[in-house]
Amino acid sequence: MKELTTIRGFAGEVIEPGHAAYDAHREIWNAMVDRRPRLIARCTSADDVVAAIRHARDAGLEIAVKSGGHGVLGLCVPEGGLMIDLTPMGDVRVDPDRRRAWVGGGSLLRTLDRSTEQHGLATTAGNVSHTGVGGLTLGGGMGWLARQFGLSCDNVVTYTVVTADGEIVRASATENPDLFWGLRGGGGNFGVVTEFEFRLHPTTGDVLAADLFFDPFDPTAIAALRAWRDLLPDAPRPATLTSDTMTAGEPPFLPSRFHGRPVVTAGFVWVGEMDEARRFLETFRRAIPSPVAGQVAEMRYVELQSSGDERHHHGLRRYSAGHYLTEFSDAAIDAYLARGVPAGAPEPDWSLMPGTGFQNYGGAIADVGEDESAFSHRRTLVEFFAGSTWADPAEDSIRMAGARTAAKTMEPFSSGTYVNVIADPGSEGVARAYHAEQLVRLADLKRKYDPDNVFHLNQNIRPAPVA
Repeated sequence: MKELTTIRGFAGEVIEPGHAAYDAHREIWNAMVDRRPRLIARCTSADDVVAAIRHARDAGLEIAVKSGGHGVLGLCVPEGGLMIDLTPMGDVRVDPDRRRAWVGGGSLLRTLDRSTEQHGLATTAGNVSHTGVGGLTLGGGMGWLARQFGLSCDNVVTYTVVTADGEIVRASATENPDLFWGLRGGGGNFGVVTEFEFRLHPTTGDVLAADLFFDPFDPTAIAALRAWRDLLPDAPRPATLTSDTMTAGEPPFLPSRFHGRPVVTAGFVWVGEMDEARRFLETFRRAIPSPVAGQVAEMRYVELQSSGDERHHHGLRRYSAGHYLTEFSDAAIDAYLARGVPAGAPEPDWSLMPGTGFQNYGGAIADVGEDESAFSHRRTLVEFFAGSTWADPAEDSIRMAGARTAAKTMEPFSSGTYVNVIADPGSEGVARAYHAEQLVRLADLKRKYDPDNVFHLNQNIRPAPVA
């Protein structure tokens, strides 16, 4: 019988190939990822993370870190390496009087949202509830509350971090402030965050979500998106304006002639006071030309946060690309509506086409100075996203090509990209995710905290060379 590997000082569970739970713990959100770690170290404390890092370095194993496993590239699964699995560290503690939450490095968004909601509090998180807090926050963390309260990383007060040499340190505005700066958007390059202390904010927990639907081949769609664009600069902070292109299903509110056909939406999500939301809805409807259909829903914030869960469930294949835009010109609107299909080209199989969309930034996101955190592109007006989700491996090439083409059409209007949506390996995406000045500073920080680039299975920032 094979002798099981032991990790000195490790109190969690060590899982190896052949273990009954091995496949379950190596599988992640994107089903295209099928790598096999040599060891999976399911950590229960920062001390376990220390032991795992030291074991991996002594054994010459690549290290990867899993929080929620939602990264499209699946970099948390190392082929033949050691996966530091933080998912057992998923607890959230809330102090409603101090308006603080202490969140384990393996916590999911739903645990954070549900723990804070009962106190009438919240902080910015993403919009799929089974996403990991850690990966989302370390890349920046856009969510429905960001225009009111800033990005997820803007709301972290203190990080508890295990560094590449196996030391436990804290990073805050006053303690290791250089590391604090880098963790606010610099990804997993500088250590393993085992706990986040978040600032919380009072909220009603009420949501109004509105979508107006248009035929993308009708000139009304152009007029609608131009009107939507004109609302962006002065939109109230509780409102996050959205637009999506998609191939419609068969919802009862949409005329049957659009079933299985392309549609485009102009809409918004409001989190806050409902009287104000309804007044903004009236303003929005007056500004936007008459749609072919509309949908308005009121719900609780935790419902909103889980409303996309089924659509984004585990076990499907995925690819994504994205851009930041500092302006949304008429030409960009035209390119968006085309979805990468050249004028006069034969009509594609719409069922294979990617979904694309925009959401607006601004508000509290832009209140933070460009040099105050590693997160770049604070002056973004809208973020563009193109993504495909499918089940059949035979469709891999066509699905990925469709998303790449849709993203390519928006590239001439781009000012950068969000590090958390990069789905192609290499340095090009990293160079687009950060301003040049930030990259220099990040490389210097990497040299200080991880000179051997131990944490390289990420959107990697290489250590600056020694002068």
